[in-house]
Amino acid sequence: MKVRGERECQECETRWSYYETGSVECPACGSLRSVGVDEERKLHTASAVTLDLSAVRNATDEEPLRRVAERAVEEVRPFVRGSGFIEAGTLLPLSETYLAASELRAVADEVRRRSRLTDDEEYYFLSLLRGTDQEERPPTEEVPDSLADARGLAYANAVKAYRSDLREYLDEHPDPLVDPVLETLGEHVKRIRALDGAVPVEDAERLVRAARALGEYLIDGDEMLLTEAQEYLSRLE
Repeated sequence: MKVRGERECQECETRWSYYETGSVECPACGSLRSVGVDEERKLHTASAVTLDLSAVRNATDEEPLRRVAERAVEEVRPFVRGSGFIEAGTLLPLSETYLAASELRAVADEVRRRSRLTDDEEYYFLSLLRGTDQEERPPTEEVPDSLADARGLAYANAVKAYRSDLREYLDEHPDPLVDPVLETLGEHVKRIRALDGAVPVEDAERLVRAARALGEYLIDGDEMLLTEAQEYLSRLE
C-alpha cells in the first residue's frame, strides 16, 4: 500500500516515522488521532516487526522439545506473516532471516507433531533455532531427508510472498524484461507448493536464488543478475 511516512499527532503534535514504527499510534501519548504530513505517498509493505528467539533458545534446557517447537512457531509466525519487502518505495532483498524463519516455522511444526525424532532431525531443528535471528540458515547438505519437504514448501511460500511484492514494485517501476522471468518464477512456485515441497533441496535453493537475483536486478539494474535468475530457473525445468 502507499502511505505517507511522516505522521503528526493531533493531540500532542509529536511527529514520527510510520516507516519505522509501522503504527499510527503516537509514540509519545498513545493517541490514535494522527495525520500523514508528507506530500508524497510511497509504496510500503515492510513491517517494524523484529525477531528475537533468545527466550525460545533458553527454554531448550528446561522444557520438552515439543514445547520448545510450539514456542518457536508462536514466535516466528507474526514475523513471517507481517514481513514485507518494500520500504518507503525501496525494494529490499529476500533476507536470510525471512527464509530461515519460514523454514523454522515449518520444521518446528513437524517437530511438535511427531512422537519421536531422530538425532539428525533434533540437531537440525536446534540448528535452525540457533541461527534464524542471526541471519543464518543451514546449508542444503545438512537437511535431513525427512525434513526436506518442509524446507521446500517453506521456501516456495517465502518466494511466493517476495514475488507478490516484486509485482507491486513493478507496477510503480515497469520493466518488460522482468515480466517473463517473473511469470516463470511463479509457475515454479505453484508447482512446488502443489507438491507440498517434495522437490530436491537443491531445487528449493535454486528457486530462492532465482528470486534473489531477480530482486537484486531490480535494485541494482545489473542485467547479469537477470540472466542469473533465468539460469537458475532453467535448471528447474
